Amino acid sequence: MKLELGHFYVKDIVFGDKTCYKDGILTVNKEEALSVVKEDEHITEADLEIVKPGDMVRLVPVKEAIEPRHRIGGGPVFPGVTGDLMQAGNGRTLALKGCSVLVVGKHWGGFQDGLIDMGGEGAKYTYFSQLKNLVLIADTDEEFEKREQQKKNKALRWAGMRLAEYIGSCVAEMEPEEVETYELAPVTKRSKEENDLPNVALVLQPQSQMEELGYNDLAYGWDCNRMLPTFMHPNEVLDGAMISGSFMPCSSKWATYDFQNFPMIKRLYQEHGKTINFIGVIMSNLNVALEQKERAALFVAQMAKSLGVDAAVVAEEGYGNPDADFIACIVALEDAGVKTIGLTNECTGRDGASQPLVTLDSKANAIVSCGNVSELIKLPPMEKVLGELQALARDGLSGGWEGDEILGSSVKEDGSIIMENNAMFCGDQVVGWSTKTMVEY
Repeated sequence: MKLELGHFYVKDIVFGDKTCYKDGILTVNKEEALSVVKEDEHITEADLEIVKPGDMVRLVPVKEAIEPRHRIGGGPVFPGVTGDLMQAGNGRTLALKGCSVLVVGKHWGGFQDGLIDMGGEGAKYTYFSQLKNLVLIADTDEEFEKREQQKKNKALRWAGMRLAEYIGSCVAEMEPEEVETYELAPVTKRSKEENDLPNVALVLQPQSQMEELGYNDLAYGWDCNRMLPTFMHPNEVLDGAMISGSFMPCSSKWATYDFQNFPMIKRLYQEHGKTINFIGVIMSNLNVALEQKERAALFVAQMAKSLGVDAAVVAEEGYGNPDADFIACIVALEDAGVKTIGLTNECTGRDGASQPLVTLDSKANAIVSCGNVSELIKLPPMEKVLGELQALARDGLSGGWEGDEILGSSVKEDGSIIMENNAMFCGDQVVGWSTKTMVEY
């Protein structure tokens, strides 16, 4: 597969008469953009705002982040989701860099939603404060909310993806400012120079623990709860084959934007042919029952061994129950003779003194920590809030609470907040954005 990602670098976003891109300025026709959002009859309220790095704006509850893109030659940016199934990872896709479409709810949060501060102390906790963002603030009708919470989340996230496609289409006839090429020869037809290097695979464990469909990450529109580990070309992940779900304590979440720009995939590509032979991606999943976890680990190890993998990187989207899948996978790979490194966050409690992962094993002796989900974060009031701040407390966003004997409510009367890192949107950045480090004493 050969994927060309054509980049347009967005310096600013403004509203105007025509959605277009020129000289680094992305102009959005607000009325047209909202008509794309409201194609779903259940979306009753919708508005668009523009936020930029340094703005003293707080967004909550944030549900999704998507990079605006356009696929050259026709077809959806997200096959099986926003259009018919087709192969992702081949051809040319255009991307508006330095910006994203953020989806923010109104009147209702949820365990899987999070917070972004564009400026101040909170901005350092999430990658998305560094981007120019077109923010969709939307809601669905009340009866739909009461009966179909997972579909409400789907309605808002799908609206965000339609909006990202609409925005991306404005560069359809333009030549990109830069082109990045991602190409790997078939595993069995690589050069001697490549084959003489250590074979390395990336094992991804996207969130898929909900038996009830509608919350989990999707592969080509297929719920990852219903899949067994699958070998994928890394280009597929970068090119819209993977879609974020909405079931996850939010600092652990991988947004669709993260899949589109997966830093760990790009890092392995950089080393391909130099220090490693990048075999590809083994897309696993996260399960609920012990037997399901063991089955997935066996499949991953067998696949790696059959592909001749010498070393692997395993990344999990989540913590707690998913730690059992994570450690089982590492152990199965090590038992198969594959040297393995893990990428994850930790849940060490507010004091940092608890066991970092629910389950551990001596064979999991090379793990990169991306931070403690339970770390307490105190943030001052913000000049502007998009969405609804009380969702952090009232609706029990992961990391927020309505009342605590010692700490009180997460949301204070003056608009300041105290919360666990859990509530920071994609805050632990396990996909490879993370700049967090640790010190051993």
